[in-house]
Amino acid sequence: MSAMSGTPGAADPAGFRPRVPAAEWDDWRWHMRRRITTVEKARQWIRLSPDEEKAIAGAAGKYRWSITPYYASLMDPDDPRCPVRQQAVPAPGELAEFPGAEVDPVGDTHYRRTNRVVHKYRDRVVLLVTEACPVYCRHCTRKFHTTDLDGTYFRDDEGGDYTEDLRYIAGHPEIRDVLLTGGDPLSYRDGKLEEIVAALRAIPSVEIVRIGSRFPVLLPQRVTDELCAMLARYHPVWLNTHFNHPKELTGEAAAAVDRLLRHGIPVGNQTVLLRGVNDDIATMRALMTGLLRIRVRPYYLYHCDNVTGVSHFMTSVEKGLEIMEGLQGHITGFGVPQYVLTTRIGKIPLARPYATRTPDGLLLRNHEGRTLVLDPTTLPITEPDAR
Repeated sequence: MSAMSGTPGAADPAGFRPRVPAAEWDDWRWHMRRRITTVEKARQWIRLSPDEEKAIAGAAGKYRWSITPYYASLMDPDDPRCPVRQQAVPAPGELAEFPGAEVDPVGDTHYRRTNRVVHKYRDRVVLLVTEACPVYCRHCTRKFHTTDLDGTYFRDDEGGDYTEDLRYIAGHPEIRDVLLTGGDPLSYRDGKLEEIVAALRAIPSVEIVRIGSRFPVLLPQRVTDELCAMLARYHPVWLNTHFNHPKELTGEAAAAVDRLLRHGIPVGNQTVLLRGVNDDIATMRALMTGLLRIRVRPYYLYHCDNVTGVSHFMTSVEKGLEIMEGLQGHITGFGVPQYVLTTRIGKIPLARPYATRTPDGLLLRNHEGRTLVLDPTTLPITEPDAR
């Protein structure tokens, strides 16, 4: 079988991607134990460029990196510009300095209320449960927290007691929605994860538990029937994942999504706009329509944050608006994500106006650039004077 269907190697004339028995390839623990963390291991899967080797050496002691064999099997072994490779293999850009770059431009540390609770919006909180990830994405907005060997957002050890965090959430009954993130919460085994979810579900004011996980993309074998059945005991549970390129929409990923959906767990997607990875209309259309085919709802398109070690992935806002124009009206409406910029004051929607108030009425523009004016007698623009 090919890497897309489960076991890599058959369609590999260059001799990369070692053959693995299906029983091992289908076991997520096998992938976690054999993550690629050295140049020598990476060479079993890809032909590293001199720049990649230099960046790996430069990242030592600064940024962690690891790649699951599954995700490595999606990489073009010869092309450093492969959109999967760029997301996982260190590159020189992350060691360069960029104006205005910060380790926490979105304000997680500013809004942290306990060791794990980040309370930025009135009715919902983030619960940072771990620093660990199966693959340390080079574009991570929490690069300091998850990959800086000397840095963390945690005040105390991540394995410590949750009493303070749970007490904070229970003591703020306005909190109705808790997002588990990190790192990746599915890095924990089912039993540990269930302890956290069960404790949250025991708080009467918590209506929704959400999980932010890239495992469906980076190691879909982790999404087992046992995991899904456990989560289903604590509904409503939602899961948001993070596909960035059509190459990631594999058969294994689709099967993982299907397992979640069959257990009543809705799946949404949060794409990050990344220079050289998905910053063109054709790629983004293919990604969004591909997500719909596997029944994943596009949710956000994030403008890449100016994070230290990540800035080389940033596009201009104009490029993001151009891509959104290429989606709106050109694909199914619910396949169009909301383009947002994350800031210390929250997520700010970015969009060109399709309706503009003029002296003659409301000037409307469609996805093809055609315009129409509706006069106020046809479509009232303001509320009538109540006096």
